[in-house]
Amino acid sequence: MPDLQIDVVTDIVCPWCFIGVARLEKVLARTGAAARIVHHPFFLDPDVPPEGIDVAEKLSKRFGGDPSAMFARVEAEARKTGIALDLSKQPRQRPTAAAHTLIRHALEKGTQEALAMALFRAHFMDARNVADPEILAAIAARHGFTTEEARQLATDAEELAITRQLALDAAQGGISGVPFFVFNRRSALSGCQPEDVFEQALAQAAAPQIRA
Repeated sequence: MPDLQIDVVTDIVCPWCFIGVARLEKVLARTGAAARIVHHPFFLDPDVPPEGIDVAEKLSKRFGGDPSAMFARVEAEARKTGIALDLSKQPRQRPTAAAHTLIRHALEKGTQEALAMALFRAHFMDARNVADPEILAAIAARHGFTTEEARQLATDAEELAITRQLALDAAQGGISGVPFFVFNRRSALSGCQPEDVFEQALAQAAAPQIRA
């Protein structure tokens, strides 16, 4: 078991989360640090309807004007991390309770990080509907689930309620934006940080604690 645990709070429809987790993975691979990444749910918008919402329209209403410059900034940061992100491919933000429920259960299967990244790619790169239980089941079937197991979890009212409560707990616990990273329960980073900042956080978390 790795000595270092990194708790990651994200939402699958958050592009900065996709980039941030990818950067963390790159730093872990480059430094050879052994770490256990544990994903926790967060909802960018807990009120997204089943059919989703138009992201550009939402941003235009919130900030005014054309969000193209905002999209271009995110895409440029993604390219720095080796992600050929084109936000025009996926115009809709989907509800993510079902996706997070599968991610939660993937922890015990040892496939949580791989499934989370697969869902990021499905949403942003392949423009798939990550709220659709059939799509989720097909993706999860490549990460330790049977198709029927994944479909059942993605539609189980009690499981979805647990996930929604965990996301609410994160928001009520003071996390107002994602991605949010906690290293060994000692230090935290908020937002999509540069790779060197992740390296510093890893070194700090791995350093022996000095007790008074």
